Amino acid sequence: MIKQILFAITLMVTLAVFTWTVIRLISLFKLLKPAFPVRHIGKRLTLMLKVAFAQTKILRKPVVGFMHALVWWGFIVILIGSIEMVIDGLAGTEKALSFLGIAYDIIMASGDLFALVIAGLMVAFLFRRTCMSVERLHGDEMKQRSFVDALVALGLILFLMLTLLGMNAFYVAHSNATDHTMAGIYPVGSRLASWVSGWSASKLFFWHEVNWWGHILGIFFFANYLPYSKHFHVFLSVPNVFLSDLSPIGKMHTMESVTREVTLMLDPEADFTSLPDAEEVSRFGTKDVQDINWKNYLDSLTCTQCGRCTSVCPAHITGKILSPRKIVMNVRERMNEKGPGLIKKGVTYDDGKALLGDYVTAEELWACTTCNACIRECPLNINQPALILDMRRYLVMEESAAPGELNQVFSNIENNGAPWQFSQHDRMKWAENLILKQADRKIEVPLMADLYEKGEKPEYLFWVGSAGAFDDRYKHVVRAFVKILDYLKTDYAVLGTEESSSGDVARRTGNEMLFQMQALQNIELFNRYEAKKIITCDPHVFNSFRNEYPDLGGTFEVLHHTQFLKQRMDEGKLLLDYTALKGKKATYHDPCYLGRINGEYQAPRKLLEAVVSEQKEMARNKSFALCCGAGGGQMFKEAEKGNKEIFIERTEEALETGADLIVTACPYCMVMITDGLKYKNMEEKVKNYDIAELITISLNL
Repeated sequence: MIKQILFAITLMVTLAVFTWTVIRLISLFKLLKPAFPVRHIGKRLTLMLKVAFAQTKILRKPVVGFMHALVWWGFIVILIGSIEMVIDGLAGTEKALSFLGIAYDIIMASGDLFALVIAGLMVAFLFRRTCMSVERLHGDEMKQRSFVDALVALGLILFLMLTLLGMNAFYVAHSNATDHTMAGIYPVGSRLASWVSGWSASKLFFWHEVNWWGHILGIFFFANYLPYSKHFHVFLSVPNVFLSDLSPIGKMHTMESVTREVTLMLDPEADFTSLPDAEEVSRFGTKDVQDINWKNYLDSLTCTQCGRCTSVCPAHITGKILSPRKIVMNVRERMNEKGPGLIKKGVTYDDGKALLGDYVTAEELWACTTCNACIRECPLNINQPALILDMRRYLVMEESAAPGELNQVFSNIENNGAPWQFSQHDRMKWAENLILKQADRKIEVPLMADLYEKGEKPEYLFWVGSAGAFDDRYKHVVRAFVKILDYLKTDYAVLGTEESSSGDVARRTGNEMLFQMQALQNIELFNRYEAKKIITCDPHVFNSFRNEYPDLGGTFEVLHHTQFLKQRMDEGKLLLDYTALKGKKATYHDPCYLGRINGEYQAPRKLLEAVVSEQKEMARNKSFALCCGAGGGQMFKEAEKGNKEIFIERTEEALETGADLIVTACPYCMVMITDGLKYKNMEEKVKNYDIAELITISLNL
């Protein structure tokens, strides 16, 4: 009874402390903004099983990932034994779950083996932390307390595993010494028990109790230490993955408050009954922690500080000060600082500091290319870009503090419908003197307005884009694609001078108001012409039309030009061979907004396979591909200080393949890779092409 009473008191104290911590956290969550509705429970459960339990994302780094996965899977098994210990401690029973029979034997044997494996891994991780220089485990944001925290957590886990092994070993030895029927199977414990087989029964019982109490008290201490440690993910990883934003990772959330203002500007007599209730906003974007939503804060609490996000960030790789890990850590640090005041005085509490400015600098935010490599790499589905882009929104919409080059871009979009200062009336100059070589005839590019007047509705709207209309290099790409459309006798048309900016650049540089103005006007134009299917060569436009326009009422079937061409090839309408490019070796650069963000890796590669003799992948490819450095508005502004430009890093990686052709499928990537080849003085030896251009060479168009 004494043991039961002591255990009950200890458990109550543990639960009381843990409850106090939970109540405090709930008080903070109540102050935060809503994020997204938690729907599609089936999808969430599937994602949770895949990412949290099967550890698919952590296994992207196979060796160290498997080591961590073993620890996690071991914890799940050992948790059952811990629950049994609580039951035994309260009820005074011994091996309360032994009625499970064979299942119990399997659980105990697995837990015993996992205890040894995890103990060995903890030693390896401690050695790795203290004696090895792993770059991603270091950084300016990794203070001494982070290092100590990691050592304490690893040490505690090692202690728990050793006491579990000791408890099992002395249980086996005591059972043997007293001829007591043993419950469960303990392969490691049985081997260890042989070391103490000569001890007396009382001594064996004493050391079993020492290990039993050491293990359970260690669990109770660990449980209350975790919420204040970077290892809080032990509790939060599963719920955080379950509560992931199920939207495509490159999609930015739409601010309904802005939608109402923009709709009113465009149509003073607009009916708002179809729009959701506007969120109450004291400011646009994120300046401090009270501006974030509950998912942002949950992400910060869940972060393991593993540095995987920072290790793949193109800005960080090239020496810029941006570290996605730091941004997430800063949210938790700032909440720890300001949280008590917010709980006492509410969201109006001001301590004279802010997340943006005192913790996160504008230079960090503007270095982001929005490539989303960080969220793709994070094993816990933390959304770092969401924080970065919301802080950009504050800088632009509240402080008018965008870099000067971006302010010029905003002005150009407002006045000319393009990021550059070209007249919208010149949007069709790219189509002049467009000759189909094979048939020796001029191609007349059809306009939606002309067909609409005749009562005709083309099957496809081809969105040329600002780069296709005005960039001298990319004009060759859209001309090539139109030649293919004509060759395939595709029923299509373009908007011509009615086309404007998609608004993608404005949105990703924080100007949500301008994005929505562009988007709503485009949607109105598409609906007027009853456009159902849209083709574009620009992955950024593809992402906006496909994933973001639906929030504003624009739902269309959107195809990237490589997807369209792959479909025609599969149907046997596009017959390709590599005769014209025989002997050429090509490497393909994955555009972030086509590959990593929208999951299209195969279409461009299948097309490339049909037109060149040999393909050679870069070291970083597909979902691991390095950004070209142009996204997130970077192409329109000076890069932040670093030791290298991102596009140079990527071009060097492409050149290492020894390819004759660097192939991509994005206007931004085209510009950056072309500049990279010029910088390396390789533009004469290595050519940069879009997939569409290679197909026209193959077909002699």
